[in-house]
Amino acid sequence: MELELRHLRTIRAIADAGSLTRAATALGLAQPALSAQLRRIEHALGGALFERGRHGVRTTALGELVLERTRVVLPAVSELQREAARFARTRRVGQRLRLGGTHGPLLGALVDRLADAAPGTTVTTCASWSERELAELLAEGRLDFALTGTCGSAPPPDPPHLVWEEIAVDPVFVMLADGHRLAAEPEVDLAALADEEWACVPGDGCFADCFTAACARAGFTPRRMYETDTASCVHLVQVGRAVGLCRATFPPTPGLAVRPLAGTPLMWRHLLGRHPAGQRQDTADTVLAQAREAHAGAAARSDSYAQWLAQRRPDAPDDVRRPVPRHPLRRLP
Repeated sequence: MELELRHLRTIRAIADAGSLTRAATALGLAQPALSAQLRRIEHALGGALFERGRHGVRTTALGELVLERTRVVLPAVSELQREAARFARTRRVGQRLRLGGTHGPLLGALVDRLADAAPGTTVTTCASWSERELAELLAEGRLDFALTGTCGSAPPPDPPHLVWEEIAVDPVFVMLADGHRLAAEPEVDLAALADEEWACVPGDGCFADCFTAACARAGFTPRRMYETDTASCVHLVQVGRAVGLCRATFPPTPGLAVRPLAGTPLMWRHLLGRHPAGQRQDTADTVLAQAREAHAGAAARSDSYAQWLAQRRPDAPDDVRRPVPRHPLRRLP
């Protein structure tokens, strides 16, 4: 009998279960059938892998050797299967792209732009508040690209082997009700909002900690923070319940005034993530270019962002609604 992967999985299951009875249940086999299979495996390997006792099984020295190899072989085969699936998808040009994204206007804008740039492509989307969840979906091959971001210069989400490319870096602005006492100001000092309650969309990066630190530098501790979806944040601001934190590209919304924070205490870095084996390079280049154009379009539609940019670009021409300067394509650690 030649050893097969299913035999290694059987050995792993017996070792994990600690008994043939429990392993048979986990594998959906009758115990006599599992015992017979184990005997054949042991014969093929040249010796006993387990010592049987009243309280279960224990691995022999040979069994430990084989188990050690399974810890390398089985994950390697699983990764090979995932890589093969990704490679096969790259051959099916123009058929399907799976995009993930956090809250914000860029995901919808990117889908819209790809409809023109790649008309033969079916685009599906997956939205999540969790940057880490999106990164895991990329690593598992369940997404092709993910639009997400980090606070300031924080590193991208953790899974290894992913490529993260920068789309743009924006200041964080504040949303105020039209009738707020500071709504007519060209910019708002964070310290002037010390007595306010706050609204923000949730996330699992460091933004909450960075915001708290910025408030501490301004001399106060923020009061209650409502973490909820974008529509609910907008409602809480419109009715005067809270002031909201938002990216500078937040679209014009009735009942809201979006203003920069004096001194720009918080920044947000937009990122596009992918697995290097997930798509062809020309496809990746197209998606990145369209994501940058989507961001530029969102920035151009924001009066407050256009004014903020103009103040920091004294040599800019009168038309400040052109796409904002984009960061060069680069890989991030």
